[in-house]
Amino acid sequence: MGDFEFNEHHQHEVINYMRFARSKRVLRLKTIDSCFEELKDSRLVEETFTVDEVREMLDDLQAVVRGEVETELINTAHTNVLLLRQLFSQAEKFYLRLQTDISELENRELLEQVAEFEKTDFKTPDKMNQETSKPKLAPLNEGGVSELLNKEITRLQEENDKLKSRLRTLETQAMSALDEKTKAERALKDLQKVQSEHQEITSLEDTVAALKDDYERSLSANAASQKDLQENLISSKHELLRVQEQLTLAEKELEKKFQQTAAYRNMKEILTKKNEQIKEIRKRLQRYEPNE
Repeated sequence: MGDFEFNEHHQHEVINYMRFARSKRVLRLKTIDSCFEELKDSRLVEETFTVDEVREMLDDLQAVVRGEVETELINTAHTNVLLLRQLFSQAEKFYLRLQTDISELENRELLEQVAEFEKTDFKTPDKMNQETSKPKLAPLNEGGVSELLNKEITRLQEENDKLKSRLRTLETQAMSALDEKTKAERALKDLQKVQSEHQEITSLEDTVAALKDDYERSLSANAASQKDLQENLISSKHELLRVQEQLTLAEKELEKKFQQTAAYRNMKEILTKKNEQIKEIRKRLQRYEPNE
């Protein structure tokens, strides 16, 4: 049989399931046969039938047979689901994870081997009865199974310990990384603060430099203006002295020219006479003052 060999316990379980499936199949076939027999007994009572009558009988028979086959197929699928559920539940108790390959269910070669197994490996009824008296599940403490399970449990425990150790290492690394991140964030904040202060200092330095330049330019402008004012003042003083000197000379020249004129001489004579008259009047007054 090659790919379809089982150990004694598994072979017993497979045979039980195939026996169950065959009994269900035989029962369903009997039901279908009864559908035909019922049709024969209830409908085929006449010698001849029309085409419509034959078509009606066949349609009714088709509906009945279709319903029986569909019911059997649905029941078989649900039964297989329950069987898989039992297998998965037992495997989970021993930390085993079963996997199925749906594509193998349509493998024609394997299906033929199953059919051959069903034909050749079913035992006689007496031996089948003896088999049914045995426990449905073999003891779990069989040497091979128990050793395999123990190895698998040991392997899983070791793997679990490794994972725990790895987890602790990762937690330590994560905490260290978190501390480093916190330190880096603090350093970044300090650096940003220093940069901000440096920018403020730079801005202040630029402002001070600008003010210094403005002050120096203002001083230069004031110095230049003061120098210009001093030069203008000196020049004005010189101009004033020159004008005063020219004015004095002009007055002297004018007085000299005026003295040389006839009007000046006449006026001078008149002033001289008036002065003498005033002096005479004062003398006369002085004589009369005591009587008064």
